[in-house]
Amino acid sequence: MLKAGSKAPFRKKAPSPETMPATAAGFAAGVNICPGCDDDGWIVPPPVRLSDGTMLQLYKDGEALHAAYEAIANAKRRICIEMYIFADDETGNAFADLLARKSREGIRVFCIYDCFASRPWGGFGPETAPLKRMREAGVRLEVFHPVAPWECRHAWHPFNRNHRKLVIVDDELAGLGGLNIGTEYAGSWIVNDVKGEFWRDNGMSVRGPGARMFLKAFRTTWDYVRRGRRMRALAFDQNLTGDAELGVMASPPTMDSKLRPFIRHLLRSASDSITMTMAYFAPDDELVKELCAAGDRGVSIRLMFPGISDVPVVRLAGQSFYETLMESGALIYERQHVVLHAKTLCIDGKTTVIGSANLDYRSIEVNCELSAIVRSAEFGRQIEDLFDNDVNYAKQIHRSHWRRRPWGDRFVQWATSRARYVM
Repeated sequence: MLKAGSKAPFRKKAPSPETMPATAAGFAAGVNICPGCDDDGWIVPPPVRLSDGTMLQLYKDGEALHAAYEAIANAKRRICIEMYIFADDETGNAFADLLARKSREGIRVFCIYDCFASRPWGGFGPETAPLKRMREAGVRLEVFHPVAPWECRHAWHPFNRNHRKLVIVDDELAGLGGLNIGTEYAGSWIVNDVKGEFWRDNGMSVRGPGARMFLKAFRTTWDYVRRGRRMRALAFDQNLTGDAELGVMASPPTMDSKLRPFIRHLLRSASDSITMTMAYFAPDDELVKELCAAGDRGVSIRLMFPGISDVPVVRLAGQSFYETLMESGALIYERQHVVLHAKTLCIDGKTTVIGSANLDYRSIEVNCELSAIVRSAEFGRQIEDLFDNDVNYAKQIHRSHWRRRPWGDRFVQWATSRARYVM
């Protein structure tokens, strides 16, 4: 853990998004890197100084879910969950039973789940058994953008999904990252029922006043799905100190994301290194050009992609850019033996983005996403340490060998890249 004002792991303190200017200041360069981004809870509150009392913790694989379960079990006042997949499996049932029990104990439990990902039949089916038990126990349960038109409170948005993974306990502890509530995410050695492989993911927690920024993002989505029945407004700590910064990148449920300009300006700000681990990499041409431009100006670029994917078509689309990226000096690795599901980006070893957002069309343009932006050399070092460990279990893609791949593979990669905007 890192303490604000110290050099040790991560201990820090929190922000007041409401007192910051309307545009997001540049984490890496100290300049405005995202014109038009605002701090209304939808998009990107500016980086805020972490003050004494907030702690950040980085988790690998199922450690994040285990920590979330323990935090929920110890909740005293309020639990808020925003989840893409709330699975009907051993892990999902365990979480549902715990949340139902906490609700019966008098703890206020709020939960938003994505209809498409958490219900059978592509969202057209009924609520699963764990969701029903939660509702019967008094959990305030809301579905995000029902797939069936007759269930909609808003205009019908069947393709706009809530891809966030967020747990907040007692307004003081926020957990986020790439992990859904499901058995394949619950630990390094839980077998994935799709491919018989293990899942590799990253998560983090924010404990202290800084967690309230994530609660603000949750509350905004809750107010959206509830149509006027709002959660209580929050008061933020105004006394900010510390040597690290924390921001929240919360793209809206209304398909008006500022993720592309934010990532573009982060890549432009890189002067030394870019270290990326990305589960689903199928970016638009603009972001590929920014990565190549960084390599051309001498920035060290290391990219970790899945060697095994639960969505192979996205992996194929991303592979179509390998040769172009390697021509600009990028080192590309494919993680072996696991389903890589992590989403992290570290700029110059000190500015880290970690959360639910991938570099694909859905995350950039369509989905409701949530990521944390941390400016801390110590946090960046830990992210790069995780990358270095993954390199030990990865296959490096060499340009000379890649250029000799069969023409059939080239065609499939090219064809899937043309279709990446509908994936």
